Amino acid sequence: MRRVIRTHLGVDASHKLKKRQAAANRKYANGSLDIQWEWKIARKTSLLQTVLITLKGMMGERERCMYCLDSHGTDIEHFWPKTPYPERMFVWLNLLLCCTECGRLKGDRFPLAEDQPLLIDPTVEKPWLHLDFDPVTGNVVARFDVQINDWSPKGLKTIEVFQLDRREALAAGYRKTFLRLSALTEQFLATNLSTATDLITALQEVDDHGLLDWCFFGSGKTVKPFSNLRIHHPQTWAECVARLKGDALK
Repeated sequence: MRRVIRTHLGVDASHKLKKRQAAANRKYANGSLDIQWEWKIARKTSLLQTVLITLKGMMGERERCMYCLDSHGTDIEHFWPKTPYPERMFVWLNLLLCCTECGRLKGDRFPLAEDQPLLIDPTVEKPWLHLDFDPVTGNVVARFDVQINDWSPKGLKTIEVFQLDRREALAAGYRKTFLRLSALTEQFLATNLSTATDLITALQEVDDHGLLDWCFFGSGKTVKPFSNLRIHHPQTWAECVARLKGDALK
């Protein structure tokens, strides 16, 4: 999982989404809203096709699922599920891109704590503040938060709902990405022929699963070969960190 920068939908599409939401709200208020039918009809429109295309564009050429980053994102997902929360059915900030498996696992499940979501929304927060990675197994797990002296509640629930620590194919994909990132870093350490810009560019090109944030900002910075890069090439490390922070703001 990685932080996803939400792009602008466009004035016309945004206006049409708001009109659809307003109409749905009116139906809900008078008890005539059939949520599943309303979405089914809307899903066939050019408006929702524009929404889907925009969401896919946010994920780059491979159009990966925003939750697992391993499978192809195939459909529009409601972060706040549309059945319990129809007032968010056509709200742009509530729409994500997900794969079939993540969509099936999540369904209408949406754990809350004091009315706040316990699932990670990758478009509004940094997932690796709540998640950790096991480079041996390839599993994504909850992060231990030293500030509360406990496992991240959001990390725990996100792992539980999407079963990120129990999907073998998913773990294999994450581990392959970690090995590719490690190999490029080890090559740099062995030769020291490329610049920091060359290194981080090469790393970003093979980072299919958003692991660079874990490698440079999470517990991955204590794991070889990234710990060696940080200790023995502090300037390169600093330049890579700066590049990653700058790209996250674009």
